[in-house]
Amino acid sequence: MTESGSPQELRHLWRTSRRTIDLSGRPLIMGILNVTPDSFSDGGLWRDTEQAVAHAVTMAEQGADIIDIGGESTRPGSVGVSLDEELRRVMPVVERLVPLLNIPLSIDTTKSGVAARALAAGVEIVNDIAGLTFEAEMADVVADSHAGLVVMHTRGRPLTMQHDTSYEEVVAEVSAGLAASLQQALSSGITAEQIVLDPGIGFGKERTGNLELLRHLRELLQLGRPLLVGSSRKGFTATAAGRTVRSRLFTTAATVALAVANGATLLRVHDVAAMRDVADMAWEIAG
Repeated sequence: MTESGSPQELRHLWRTSRRTIDLSGRPLIMGILNVTPDSFSDGGLWRDTEQAVAHAVTMAEQGADIIDIGGESTRPGSVGVSLDEELRRVMPVVERLVPLLNIPLSIDTTKSGVAARALAAGVEIVNDIAGLTFEAEMADVVADSHAGLVVMHTRGRPLTMQHDTSYEEVVAEVSAGLAASLQQALSSGITAEQIVLDPGIGFGKERTGNLELLRHLRELLQLGRPLLVGSSRKGFTATAAGRTVRSRLFTTAATVALAVANGATLLRVHDVAAMRDVADMAWEIAG
């Protein structure tokens, strides 16, 4: 497929620095690889480079289409780390995985310096939870590298984002925020086909807002780009008091199935094997 494709065809393509990804078929699974000590679900599990690499290989074998590597926790209330510390965490893993895996690697970062280093090493997607709002240089890094870009909606930084979770119309306000980030990206020389949009489930939203976004995902498709949803193990999926983070498999599965039914084409998850099956089945039913 080239740029001469129709607008309808192009909206199902995602161009990265190394390939063009077809999003017109079954949903893609983005496996989460947190090389952090303090991520909300799996902090500390994959801090060792060898363990992180082995886990990424396992996720690829289980059906992950993309591996998303993050070196800074963005859980509610988290405090950021320095550029040097984030690089220290992610680069050894990136350098090992680039020649090892044939699937795309993504870097989950809000720092343009981390993104630039990872992209130079062979990563091909930047997953920016800030939607280009934390560092203006991020848009230039993506434009210059022709990387794929995930633009997410959030409100404030992780340390304080849950202090203000009220919206008049959450779907409309999230749509407006994504539209602004999309326009910023386009104005910086990033093409529309490089961009995927993420409504930011769990980022600056309360439970009712998260549920409302999942119900009305299709309204966000009016922005003209594919949708990624990251609901995996998040707090709003805890339907029973005292349920631990790692016991949210089935409630996460419900959100993944409904996200697929409502138009999401990428799912960012911890439990790759299970959610591969859930997403595939939901896609078959939705038709």
